[in-house]
Amino acid sequence: MRTQVAIIGAGPSGLLLGQLLHKAGIDAVIVERQSGDYVLGRIRAGILEQITVDLLHEAGVGQRVQREGTVHHSIELVYANTRHPIDVTGLTRGKVVTAYGQTEVTRDLMDARQAAGLTTVYEASNVQVHEFDGSHPRVTYEKDGKKNEIQCDFIAGCDGFHGVCRASVPRGAIHEFEKVYPFGWLGVLAEVAPVSPHAIVYANSERGFALCSMRSLTRSRYYVQCPIDDKVSDWSDERFWDELRLRLDPDMAGRIVTGPSIEKSIAPLRSFVAEPMRFGRLFLGGDAAHIVPPTGAKGLNLAASDVKYLSSALIEHYAEKSDAGIDSYSQRALARVWRAERFSWWLTSLLHRFPDTAGFGQKIQEAELDYLVHSEAMSRSLAENYVGLPLDFGQ
Repeated sequence: MRTQVAIIGAGPSGLLLGQLLHKAGIDAVIVERQSGDYVLGRIRAGILEQITVDLLHEAGVGQRVQREGTVHHSIELVYANTRHPIDVTGLTRGKVVTAYGQTEVTRDLMDARQAAGLTTVYEASNVQVHEFDGSHPRVTYEKDGKKNEIQCDFIAGCDGFHGVCRASVPRGAIHEFEKVYPFGWLGVLAEVAPVSPHAIVYANSERGFALCSMRSLTRSRYYVQCPIDDKVSDWSDERFWDELRLRLDPDMAGRIVTGPSIEKSIAPLRSFVAEPMRFGRLFLGGDAAHIVPPTGAKGLNLAASDVKYLSSALIEHYAEKSDAGIDSYSQRALARVWRAERFSWWLTSLLHRFPDTAGFGQKIQEAELDYLVHSEAMSRSLAENYVGLPLDFGQ
């Protein structure tokens, strides 16, 4: 098989890249080791920056997010049993974020790809990338007991943290930075109305962090900080709801609507960046290159900005015979990545209970939160980062 761009990974970043390239007349084949149903079954982030929503429209799949997404104009910070709103829209001259689940983004992109008759190979095993440091890269995989090869001009590694693309780069050519946090997030998805339908609620308490988010006006996603060695079986639905209430202010705790969980999981938290993000004709994007703690809702949005930089570079290569965008891809993407890493680290550090937080540390967190909500400059900094810095910020 011959194509212009081979994309490894059919998550939202790979699918979005494929769709943007298709709209520009560039042929791309996507190879995914899991089934389509498995990919759709992954429960992930649900807060989209305006840049991400704009990209979905550019890719021709923005109709449903426009119709069904819920716009958020503010966030609410809870500490010392008191809730404080941050007017995100007012502080950023009209910018918003939109609540719309990653599963729905993936579904929209899958449907568009299928409707266009584009090639996606699901359940491909033993995927390998070859000769990406030369002029004729190849991808090999096995499907239904047969070995297959894709010859291409470029390879886009959108295959996640545990994917084959980053792992195929020679050790001496890549530098990895990582911080692992000493706790996890227990997340519950439930078919209940959100406690705050037009804002995300972040809570700092002496019992630990909590977050109240949503997927729609009838489906909520809630989290509580928990020990990293906890098991899902340790947490009944009743225990979860009781603990969530204890970490919120009394008014909001009294308004929580409970119900049976339809998904429950514990996720570890880490910050991770691999540099550079380009190796010859192989490009890394999304979780293959970086992981952020979910606190700042940046994971999916960073993947989308990677895709914007990369798709623009590839379009420039084919349409204008220029490699300027390709040559600057890693530098541009990493500048945005590190800003998002900083924001996510800062928000995580501010809101969570660490082993040394008790007593003095807790009071310092509350003092900083108090300064944040009463300082317009600091509130604006939070709001600007939350809605997403411009793609060309500082460039």
